[in-house]
Order: sequence, then C-alpha cells, then structure tokens
Amino acid sequence: MAQKEPAKETAYFLGFDGGGTKTDCVLTDAKGKILARALAGPSNPLRSGYTKAWFSLSEAADVVLGHEKIRAENIRAICAGLGGAGRSDVVRRAETFFERGYPEAQVRVTSDLEIALEAAFGTGEGIILLGGTGSAAIARDANGRMARAGGRGPWISDEGSAFDVGRRAMAAIVLADEHRGPATALSARILKTHEVTDWKMLMDMVTKNPDSVFPKTFPLVAELADAGDEVCRDLLAGAAVALAGLAGAVANDIGAAKREIPLAKVGGIFGRSKHFDALIDAELRKVVPRHRLVTPEISPAEAAARMAIRLVAAKGNAA
Repeated sequence: MAQKEPAKETAYFLGFDGGGTKTDCVLTDAKGKILARALAGPSNPLRSGYTKAWFSLSEAADVVLGHEKIRAENIRAICAGLGGAGRSDVVRRAETFFERGYPEAQVRVTSDLEIALEAAFGTGEGIILLGGTGSAAIARDANGRMARAGGRGPWISDEGSAFDVGRRAMAAIVLADEHRGPATALSARILKTHEVTDWKMLMDMVTKNPDSVFPKTFPLVAELADAGDEVCRDLLAGAAVALAGLAGAVANDIGAAKREIPLAKVGGIFGRSKHFDALIDAELRKVVPRHRLVTPEISPAEAAARMAIRLVAAKGNAA
C-alpha cells in the first residue's frame, strides 16, 4: 500500500541539542507534540569539526523525518542549540548549513546553554550550570539581562568538566606510576575502561582524539570516588569548586548571588556519583546560598523545538 503523503498545511518543527558527546533531535507538530526523536554523535563543531557535526545533525534529522515519512521541505522552522555556538562564526556556518538543507524553514542557531535555560525556566529567570564534555554557566534575570562564564574550550576553560576531570585523572596515574603522587585504583582500571592492552595504545588515542578518552574516563573516576579512592575524591573536590565558581560568577553578574534564584544542573557529570553531587551542592551553597534547585521538566532538544515554533509565531505576529 502506498504511503500517505503528509498534508501540505501540516507544520513540522525540529529542535536540536548538540554537544561534544551526542546530538539529541526532536520533531514536533505546531502544538509542540513530540512526534519522533533520535540520538546521533557529537555536533559541537569546535570539538568534533564541522564535517562530523554536519553528519551527526543530518543523521539525527534523517531518522525523525523518516519516522514520520516527511521531507525536508515540510519543516517550517528549526532551532539548534550547539556547543561552540557562543561564537558568531559558528552560528553563521551552522545557520547556512540548515538553510541549505531545509529551504522552507526559518532557522535559529544558538548555544546549548540557551536551550538548557529555556528547558529549565522558560522565559523566566534562573541559572544553568552545565557539566558535560565541557562546562559553563549561564544566568538570566527577570529583566532579561544575561551573563555567561566558561565554555571556551578544553585547553583554556571548561574547568570541572568530564574532559577536565579525565585529563587530570590520567595525570594522576602518571604521577602514581613515577612515585611522585599517591597510589590510585585508577591505575589498575584505566586500560580496561578504554579497551586497550597497553599504555602506548591509550596515549595514541589521546593524541589522535582526546575527546574519545578524557570524557569517557570521568565515569570511572566517579565510581572509584564513591568506593573511597582518595585520589578520585580529590579530583572531584577540585571539579566541584570549579563548577560552583562558574555558577557564582554569573550569579554575581546579574546581582543574584545573595538573593533567591532557581538553579538547574544540566549535563552528564551530574548524578554519576553521590559523593560528587554532595560536593557540588555544598560548594553551590557557599557561592549562591539562596539558590533553589530546579529539575527541568523537558529536555533541551524539546525546548529548542518550542523555540522553533516561536520563530514562526513571531513572524506571523510581525506580518
């Protein structure tokens, strides 16, 4: 039986959440109902490169469009929150990519932080502390004033991130091996974690693609910290101070350090270790003592789709 073509008046919208580890994509209708969603590889252009980012975004979109048996021409608007999109050149290139692939769609590319802010607080005030492959914080007050800290890349920023903790963990293993630092259970577990048989193979992986090694070391550090490994606990203690510092910086910038304000923790490093989560919460109470912890009710990709719907609504109101 031939597949029924979607009605021409049906409006479809795409929302993307693209980071250094994965891409989440949702397809919705005009009312925001999720019709399909898909995961693909990393799509932060500054970490994985533009070619890999475009491939991941296209792969995820192809899955959700295929699920509903629609074409790119049926998409009315797209909003993509991408890691690295704090830079205007990244935004321009990403918007051009989407505009060429979806000729009937309005397009907005913004940062993954902004869609996380939307997911947690809608258009209201709040602070997002992002901890994943990278790290950053963003805040918005009731008047729409924004502040941002971190997220400038692994070599000069991203303190407390999975990449940062993983890199420091590898350094700790070296120090232990050379009897310049305390022994750690990391030494006996690191090769198996990365499915290699010797240290040289692991170093080759680091040289070729550090993002394939350092962030993936974080879960091991978290596990061993909960088991009592002091080196891992020290690594996570430093990470907690760094992450709280990001939240404190943006809270100060919008004048919210001493008053009540909602705060959401977003990203893969949270919820991995009870010990780490307790450390972060303790440090946050020091720098933003009156924060109120909020759990986002929707995912950042869903929030991006809502922002895409608003693009069309805003154009209609302006017409």
